[in-house]
Amino acid sequence: MTKRVSRRQFLGAAAAVAAPAIVPASVFGKPGRPAPGDRIGIALIGCGGQGNSDMGRFLDLPAAQVVAVCDVDAGNAERTKKRVEDHYAKKNDSTYKGCFSTKDFREICSRGGVDAVIVATPDHWHYLAALEAVRNKKDVYGEKPITHTYAEAKHLVAEVKKNQVIWQTGSQQRSEFTFHRGAEIVRNGLIGKVKEVEVGLPQGRSGHKKGDEVISDPPANVDYDMWCGPAPKLPFMKSRFHFHWRWNLAFGGGQLLDWICHHNDIAHWGLDEDLGGPLEIEAQEWAWPEDKTVFDAPYNYKVVSKYAKDIKVSICSDNFVKHGCKWIGEDGWVISNRGKIEASNPEWLKPDFDPGAVKLYNSRHHQQNFIDCVKSRKPTICPIEVSHHSITPGHLGYLSEKLKRKIKWDPKEEKVIGDDEAMKILNTATFREPWKFPA
Repeated sequence: MTKRVSRRQFLGAAAAVAAPAIVPASVFGKPGRPAPGDRIGIALIGCGGQGNSDMGRFLDLPAAQVVAVCDVDAGNAERTKKRVEDHYAKKNDSTYKGCFSTKDFREICSRGGVDAVIVATPDHWHYLAALEAVRNKKDVYGEKPITHTYAEAKHLVAEVKKNQVIWQTGSQQRSEFTFHRGAEIVRNGLIGKVKEVEVGLPQGRSGHKKGDEVISDPPANVDYDMWCGPAPKLPFMKSRFHFHWRWNLAFGGGQLLDWICHHNDIAHWGLDEDLGGPLEIEAQEWAWPEDKTVFDAPYNYKVVSKYAKDIKVSICSDNFVKHGCKWIGEDGWVISNRGKIEASNPEWLKPDFDPGAVKLYNSRHHQQNFIDCVKSRKPTICPIEVSHHSITPGHLGYLSEKLKRKIKWDPKEEKVIGDDEAMKILNTATFREPWKFPA
């Protein structure tokens, strides 16, 4: 708390010199709501669907204050700015107009009054936007996957540790009952020795609709060069722009990397492998679009791994295994999914059932957990190191598919064993000028 107070005092003094206060005390000095100086100033980078979803949960938290938004699409930024201002105006019977807006994430990260940043850009921007925030000593709520590539993730993990900032990954399933209970059932040995885990993720796009390949000028209100950023500047197609970028490997990692940070994160939680990983991994039965003009990520995939204690983990598109995370043991099984949990023993699923002595980190509001940890300086339920390890099998799966061979992995040293070519590929990230890696 001492660090937080001194930092907030410094930012407050700097902001007073540089500009008028972002939020007048008279606007938000309401009963039951902390005074403005005691709230965490939140900024959003990436005002699309996921960014607005995350921000909406922060808007309702008394200890948080959304003070700034950023997007290279001026329309997205303006709509989100209006949403923030309308929310606080209605909530406080005022005409509040104090939300700052910009298209340059660097202005957000260096801004006084911003204590924490939500990074909800497309994947290819996660590393640069988050790193800028971290180096400016801002705490980060980072959308998953934490980065586009393994090399970026390794560097970002080190920078978060070096700068001693709080990180929460948007892997919100850790804050949901069905996943918490499933992991506790496994960790307390109720299913016996774990033999196998099936991680079912969504299938991707096997192709595009006729006409989707049309190349056009970007919308006038979009800085498309900035949107592409460190990625190749591909010809603009509406069909691979907002939301749909994730099925093109220049910008995203397909459904494998889009979802591995959800269900495989939970698999690791139940296996007590939060800082571990596979010993060997192999890509099997991957299927790719025949026409890669628009989408070029695999739409079907299997990533089959061997973990310690001879546990088999299969991360697959859900045409191969059931969607969700299923742990299979010698004495039973349990499968956790969104809004649903099933088990070989229904008694385990009753709300008042006590799985045993092992009690996992308990959160029931992912964004509140982040705010609490920003204040206490204690680790969140999903810190960056944990996310890095839960996503690594996806990067290794892509590597195995590229090289057409099994990858042997040391999860503690984070090194490919006996394969210099594979290690070189894994540690490489190529950026378009003027962006650099490492940044």
